[in-house]
Amino acid sequence: MNVIRRTMSSVASLRRASKVVCIGRNYADHITELNSARPKQPFFFLKPPSSILPPGAGPIVRPKGVDLHYEVELALIIGKQLRDLQASDEKGALDAIESYALSIDMTARNIQNEAKKKGLPWDISKGFDTFLPISNIIPKSAIPNPHSIELYLTVNNEVKQQDSTELMLFRLPRMLSDISKVMTLEPGDIVLTGTPKGVGPVVPGDVMRAGIKVGGKELEEAKIEVKIEESTGSYEFAET
Repeated sequence: MNVIRRTMSSVASLRRASKVVCIGRNYADHITELNSARPKQPFFFLKPPSSILPPGAGPIVRPKGVDLHYEVELALIIGKQLRDLQASDEKGALDAIESYALSIDMTARNIQNEAKKKGLPWDISKGFDTFLPISNIIPKSAIPNPHSIELYLTVNNEVKQQDSTELMLFRLPRMLSDISKVMTLEPGDIVLTGTPKGVGPVVPGDVMRAGIKVGGKELEEAKIEVKIEESTGSYEFAET
């Protein structure tokens, strides 16, 4: 019963999001593995709230013709309006975070790569329904220092990603500062903080599990287990 209540609470909280803001290229080894340029300042993009897949809401659906990749990330749930925050205001940044969650930023990598090559927006590659599985809400008290936790992700029980948030290039106050100078963050908004190395493909039938460890101890609220299924919809990737 407690699990059911916790899941219902998480779903209600996640549905408050007016936007999902994602920090890209925030771990050096991930930048290297994708052969991307290292940013001089936080770089971010949006995922639609409709891409959110709450706990227990079903599988991730892979659209036809898509090379589907996973990216595990710490998510911040914003608790108060944030506008024009100064990067030096660490207390203000952390106070604005209501809670945490674990997320998997799913990416249609072939769509993204084509868009990059042609200088086109790559919103589609991030925006499909089910492309953002999120864990139950994690209370702030469970993560005393968000800059020192371990994120991990497995595919069919094989570890693919496992690194500490200590490796972030930009810390939370800088991320929230840069975002809030461009767009106001509202209560319920979700900020994804970047993914460590090890991203790769999944196919229908695969099962992903992900989690967070604090001081070597696993957080129960952070656990994600989700299966990949093939879409039965009409969309099929074709060159733009």
